[in-house]
Amino acid sequence: AGAAALGPLPLPCLLPLLLLLLPAASAEPQLRFRPPAEAPVRLFTEPELARYDGHQEGQPIYLAVKGVVFDVTSGKEFYGKGAPYNALVGKDSTRGVAKMSLDPADLTHDTTGLTEEELKSLDDIFNNVYKAKYPIVGYTSRRILNEDGSPNLDFKPEDQPHFSIKDEF
Repeated sequence: AGAAALGPLPLPCLLPLLLLLLPAASAEPQLRFRPPAEAPVRLFTEPELARYDGHQEGQPIYLAVKGVVFDVTSGKEFYGKGAPYNALVGKDSTRGVAKMSLDPADLTHDTTGLTEEELKSLDDIFNNVYKAKYPIVGYTSRRILNEDGSPNLDFKPEDQPHFSIKDEF
């Protein structure tokens, strides 16, 4: 009775209702076939990265090389809990990758003192293994930030055109 007392609705009010009732043939395929959004790329601090060390069931496994964080979950048999290369995950293991070493002293981002041959090996493995096989999920804060915490203006994302350092601050 309350709605009838208001009288008929004016046309501008009816238009949105009519549009909802009409079949949306042209809009429906766009919604149905929309490609999935790319996962966001993010900035990782050392404690955050450490959470993805392969020890928690159902959690992704992340490994950083040269400050680039890769999702190596698809290689769980190599990087998961108890796997041969599990020591590399949950941290930036650039030095270990360059030296092909699992020595805890080498499981660091620090490349100081590496030989030319080790640096070449690092680049080869970085490009031909990690970048070729595993998705990039982020960057270490060390790669993106200067020592004083300010943004590194020379930062260039690895094949991530949708990543914007501005989104991180």
